[in-house]
Amino acid sequence: MSLQRPVETLNAEQVEEFMRLFSHHQRRIYLYILALVSNPVDAEDLFQETNLILWRKFPQWERGTNFYAWASRIVYYEVLKYRERQARDAIILEQHVIEQLAAEATDMVEQLDRRRSALLHCLSKLRPVDQELVQRRYAPGATGKSVAAALGRPANSVSKSLGRIRRALWECINRRLALGDAEGGAL
Repeated sequence: MSLQRPVETLNAEQVEEFMRLFSHHQRRIYLYILALVSNPVDAEDLFQETNLILWRKFPQWERGTNFYAWASRIVYYEVLKYRERQARDAIILEQHVIEQLAAEATDMVEQLDRRRSALLHCLSKLRPVDQELVQRRYAPGATGKSVAAALGRPANSVSKSLGRIRRALWECINRRLALGDAEGGAL
């Protein structure tokens, strides 16, 4: 894509490509911002601003390159601008500290993505009855007691089952991550 081309000249295929790439990476982008600013409200504001900037700058992205790397670099500069704006209200970290935080945030986001992927894989390997129990327990507003009542089971029975499932998931996730690390990071 040309560096001079405005976003208004993108065709439907390019708009769809942006939406697909952005949708795929938006969670990682938000987590990266959150790691750099640590305040969820500010991170959300920056995320919204950055979404618009990424859209406007999308014609500058070179097809075939790493979209997340390109987006995170833009985010990094937006965070620097944000910190300049916040200078009067807070202690500002030195540039090298921000750079170190950015590097660590990138590592953290990648690590969390690997753990999330492993968790989803391991959840899919559970017996259907165990999957249902996990879904019920972690539904918004659910408690161990409410799940036990809904299932007509004693609360301590549900608690023991969930403990067993959590241990199994923990072991599965750790095995999956160890396997991924042994294969060069791929899960």
